[in-house]
Amino acid sequence: MRSSFVKKGAVALAGLVLAVLAVTVTLPWLASTRLVQDRIALELSLWSGYRVSLGKAPVIDVWPTFKATLDNVSFREWSNPEAPAVLEADRLDVTLSLFAALRGNVSISSMAMHRPLLRLTVRGSVLDLPASPGGGRMTRAISSVRAIIGNDQALSDLSVLPSDDFGTVEFSEGRIALVNGDTSEGITSLNGRVVWPSLNRPGRLTATGIWRGEHINVEASGQPLILLAGGSTPIKASLKSSLLDLSFDGTANLYGDAHFDGQLAFSSSSVRRALEWSKTDIAPGAAIGAIGLESRLQGSAKRLRLDAVDLNLGGNAGKGVLDISFAEALPTISGTLAFDKLDLGSFLGAFAPIASGAGNIYEPIDTGFAKQMSLDLRLSAQSAGLGYLTLGNLAASAQVKGTMIAFDISDADTLGGSIQAGIRIDTVEDSNTVEMRLVADDMDASAMAKVAGAENILPQGRASASLTLKSAGTDWNTVMGNAEGTISANIGQGSIAGLDLKKFTDRLQHGGFFQLAEAGGGTLPFRSLEVRAKVVGGVAHIEKGDILLDQKVISIVGITPYFSRALALSGHFSSLDAEGQIGPDATMPFFIGGAWDAPFISPAWSIPDFE
Repeated sequence: MRSSFVKKGAVALAGLVLAVLAVTVTLPWLASTRLVQDRIALELSLWSGYRVSLGKAPVIDVWPTFKATLDNVSFREWSNPEAPAVLEADRLDVTLSLFAALRGNVSISSMAMHRPLLRLTVRGSVLDLPASPGGGRMTRAISSVRAIIGNDQALSDLSVLPSDDFGTVEFSEGRIALVNGDTSEGITSLNGRVVWPSLNRPGRLTATGIWRGEHINVEASGQPLILLAGGSTPIKASLKSSLLDLSFDGTANLYGDAHFDGQLAFSSSSVRRALEWSKTDIAPGAAIGAIGLESRLQGSAKRLRLDAVDLNLGGNAGKGVLDISFAEALPTISGTLAFDKLDLGSFLGAFAPIASGAGNIYEPIDTGFAKQMSLDLRLSAQSAGLGYLTLGNLAASAQVKGTMIAFDISDADTLGGSIQAGIRIDTVEDSNTVEMRLVADDMDASAMAKVAGAENILPQGRASASLTLKSAGTDWNTVMGNAEGTISANIGQGSIAGLDLKKFTDRLQHGGFFQLAEAGGGTLPFRSLEVRAKVVGGVAHIEKGDILLDQKVISIVGITPYFSRALALSGHFSSLDAEGQIGPDATMPFFIGGAWDAPFISPAWSIPDFE
């Protein structure tokens, strides 16, 4: 009896082995028949909704997994078969169900695409899309969910979602061609995978590629079906490259104008390189290096609001609120930013390199960024740097609108006093009209003189000054050379350090030329100092320059060109009565020539007659 049982077991085992061998031998033939080939193409078509073509019969591998290798696969629109394929791949490796294949059916659990090319031809508010297939399981699933969502755009009960299995899609050496099919503007060297077990479950995308010459890494996770159906769903997404990191964690809706609500984080190691990578026409200033931004993001593709902004701009940390609008032809950025410390030169250098010292006065004034964006920012800073100046309690604004660019300091503390300043550029055809203004009040006169470049002779006292200039030109050299306006300065009771009046008058009486420094070493006290000048063609015409001493006045008039920094001034002494009235007498006339930093003096009667 035992022998009979063993014999029957051996026969059963032999039969099973023979059956497995038979299946192994016949399966490639069964699966590679025209029926299975057509069913593979049909299954891909039923899922995608596109017309799927296979270049040749599949190659079947049974071990270690049952899969089919498809060559030259293309997905095309049914309504436009002559158009370039929406998706094509050199090879598809499709993992199949063994038992479904034996029944003549095809069930795909995963797919690997080699050298795929995806063409995006439909503009979206946020993402460009491929041409719509017009049907297929995926399209029907999206339509059914869209009907459930309705106008609420929110879905709390995920059990109503279709539960069809989807699987995993991997891709390697892929490309994405943007809108016009120009692959040079698309993404190349694309590698990654989409893991989406079923339509009612979350999915995840991970991908790497090259975009505009930079390696990028993209990750995203969420409910793809709800997102495709126009619903709101939690989503995490990030884009990383050597130039920038961008991430979003919140709720998104990509239907219509789209909607976002969540946390945004953005950082770049180089604003200049990031702007160049973005291929905008904005001339990036070289002064701004790294930038980092974190904020609450709310809004749509047409208008975004950034609340609780935490900004680090080239090492300057600030907080505030920003609004970004895309409703008009040009994007608009507006808002308020408060900094602890701000380098105004580097901030303005983001728009005009000359402001940061990166450019030169002979380069054209670049207002190209005004054609790319509108700007309306209110800035404040506890401490700000502008050239040689350190400003405290700064309140400023920056505006770019149409052909107008303006930067204003409405109030700031500096040099012991306060300052207001502004510059405005209006572009008219091929030229620029430039207006500049400055009002300084109750400043340290010595500190002002040092900022202006004075070293040896320094006025002491409290000073006020104003400047108004207007000009036109295509570069700063022309603008300053054509400038017209007025300059005035006043100092109350004070002194001039580095000037000995007795040495000065003694040298005048002896005659001959002498350096002003030769009359140094003393201090000249005065009751007041006043200067008024008119600027014409970049030359300051000093119409009044009075230094009121105890019993006399030193009066100086003449011209000083801006560019050559030369001096051509004449002066004299007059009497001053107890009431501060200047007498009609004029004694010891003199001439001041040379340069700002090295003037020379001569009695007026010693000036040669060159006629």
